[in-house]
Amino acid sequence: MNDGQARNGLVSWEAAAAVVRKAREDGQQIAFTNGCFDILHAGHVRYLTAARATADMLVVGLNSDASVRMIKGPRRPLNPETLRAEVLSGLCCVDWVVLFEEPDPLALITALQPDVLVKGADWAEDRIIGADIVKQRGGRVERIALVPAISTSALIDRIRERYC
Repeated sequence: MNDGQARNGLVSWEAAAAVVRKAREDGQQIAFTNGCFDILHAGHVRYLTAARATADMLVVGLNSDASVRMIKGPRRPLNPETLRAEVLSGLCCVDWVVLFEEPDPLALITALQPDVLVKGADWAEDRIIGADIVKQRGGRVERIALVPAISTSALIDRIRERYC
């Protein structure tokens, strides 16, 4: 567990910003991605591993429970934010996990000012929230191909079909 992280792996926006500033002073590149990461699966692991490969450090913005409900509906998330954060922080490719309450990570991206903004290739670059902020500083946007047919929604549907 990284210095300054809580037991569940979450770190405050202020602590993350301080770590990012220090890393940048040390010449490191910081990548940022975000998501709900409700039921962690192979697609998530491959995506996060690829995201980490774009820079020296990976910060993951994690949608809070309320944020997930806004995006995915009242039946989600299946796992509470503290457990989702704990699982993410246990991955060797994830350096920091930061919770955000809003439906999108724009304020967090603005606060952290990452060098690389990572999203799935299913997002057109001109629709990626925060891309303009990152590119304005001289950073870049990386779009990573998703693993076909692997998603949390697909897993939930398969479970319902088989067991409900």
